[in-house]
Amino acid sequence: METETATRWLSDAEQRAWRTHLDVNKLLMHQLEKDLQPFGLTNNDYEILVNLSESAERRMRMSDLAAATLQSKSRLSHQITRMENAGLVRRVNCESDRRGLFAVLTEQGMETMRKVAPHHVASVRKHFIDLLSAEDLETLRASLQPIADHLRAQRRGS
Repeated sequence: METETATRWLSDAEQRAWRTHLDVNKLLMHQLEKDLQPFGLTNNDYEILVNLSESAERRMRMSDLAAATLQSKSRLSHQITRMENAGLVRRVNCESDRRGLFAVLTEQGMETMRKVAPHHVASVRKHFIDLLSAEDLETLRASLQPIADHLRAQRRGS
């Protein structure tokens, strides 16, 4: 038999912190996306390019890339199709698993990363890093780490 528990509503301070977090997250992601638009990229495109550029042989199994970017396999497949059409990535069959596919960063995709990365880093600095002191950044990182760890554990458990 389940026991009914009372809802623990957020205090005023908790509500302000939560809403500030939501505002910052939405506003920052919107700004970073806006700053990628002149290059014809979205935040999701850029995230995929980063993952592939940092992977061995600039390739990842589609299932691993979907997990790394928190996208469904179906959504990632559509996005990879768009990025293939733009010449940024290509799909390659997995030799050891006929059902498996790799997303591979093309030379054009790598050149795009080389061109866009400095602008993206400048945007991140302008709209986030440079607005906080080194101490504030470390406090923020330390404060958010338990949340990230908890959510990763939840994801692994699901």
